[in-house]
Amino acid sequence: MKKLFLLTLTACLCLPTLFVQAADTRYVGGDISLLPQYEKHNSYYKDAYGKKINNLITWFVEDCGWNTFRVRIFVNPVQKAKGQTDPSVCQDLKYVSALGKRIKDAGAYFMLDFHYSDEWVDATHIQAPVAWKDLTDAAMADSVAEYTRNVLNALNEAGATPDLVQVGNEIMYGLCGIKVKPYNDNSSNWDGYLGLLKAGCNAVREICPNAKIIIHTDRPTNTGYNYYFYSKLINCGVDFDIIGLSYYPFWHGYLTDEQVTGKSNKDNLVNAIKSLNINFPEKQVQIVECAYNFQYWPTSGVNTDTRDIWTCDVKGQYNFVKDLVDALKPLENVTGINYWFPEEAGNGDDTNWNTSNGTVITTWLNRGFWNENATQSGHSINRTAAPTDDKPADMVCAPYYMKHFLPNDGSGVTTVNGNQPTDARKIIRNGQILIIKGDKTYDLFGQEL
Repeated sequence: MKKLFLLTLTACLCLPTLFVQAADTRYVGGDISLLPQYEKHNSYYKDAYGKKINNLITWFVEDCGWNTFRVRIFVNPVQKAKGQTDPSVCQDLKYVSALGKRIKDAGAYFMLDFHYSDEWVDATHIQAPVAWKDLTDAAMADSVAEYTRNVLNALNEAGATPDLVQVGNEIMYGLCGIKVKPYNDNSSNWDGYLGLLKAGCNAVREICPNAKIIIHTDRPTNTGYNYYFYSKLINCGVDFDIIGLSYYPFWHGYLTDEQVTGKSNKDNLVNAIKSLNINFPEKQVQIVECAYNFQYWPTSGVNTDTRDIWTCDVKGQYNFVKDLVDALKPLENVTGINYWFPEEAGNGDDTNWNTSNGTVITTWLNRGFWNENATQSGHSINRTAAPTDDKPADMVCAPYYMKHFLPNDGSGVTTVNGNQPTDARKIIRNGQILIIKGDKTYDLFGQEL
């Protein structure tokens, strides 16, 4: 009885705060960096049952079992007149502090994504922020360290301490204007580049010693590039915990050996992750970005047409998420799956709900989980069919299915009021969904703990 009391007391006291990360914690969630903008412009979301969602973060946690949310941060994302800059680049320290606090208050893990730029950074955009662009390599490293410390100290003070930190976003080809190649040393400034990474990682260790550090790259299926790049970092003393990967099938190819049967290119994500486990067994692997289109097939930089496996529609998007979760769950070195931009809901809605004001995003990517077109009651969630007793929400809607990646995913349990007592509430602890009712704690199968 004493053990049960202590467990329940801890759960109740810790609900609004971070639960301690266990060594085998698994992370499921998404990058919700634009959610406050959608909320600001009166965009409302509906769940699988057609009910309006009042708070998307708590809905993801309580209904979908998500336990992690990622937010990007820019150094000085100056917003100009409409059309002169990307309105989705708005995440400054004030913005991120408020959103990070909401994430922590929901009992979830907070993943912070440093871009170290004033605008988007990825494999083809590696510019420094304007204030740093003329600095020497050494001065740039000092700026990275100071900026990282300042941001993390501010987040600590705001009650938004991050639990996972990306030191850079898709940085296989460089950072802050310093360029490298992930296959040789020719024409690469590895010394300057490694100085930036060490400065950022060391600052994270200093200010947030309990946070896990992620090095994020964008060539997930290229085993040669991955081996060269991460070997270089490890051999040169860059201190990090997690290999973070982006995975978009239309850019990066197929998922499994079975899917590449008969195709000339045999590269696939599962094989590449197994290779990472062989070469870097001490490192965890997380998919920190993934997504799939549900309406319009992408036209920019498409390398692989994967519509023979996943059609470009709502059903194809659901099957992509399901296949990804099912394929990665058995891989012990994979500890996280985060969907990119799940909150996408068109351009955003004004107070008349049916008139787009174009202030959240300028181009519909149709990779989120909701229809871009709003009705008076909100945006409808993508689902392959209406949920029923035989087909619960996780069998028809992708965000609900993602909980199956967790160690205790509640398979077969459709609501809190299944085997559990009524008037119960869900919490996340160490990557597992638990039920609190009064002074008792239950797992998702109704077993009292």
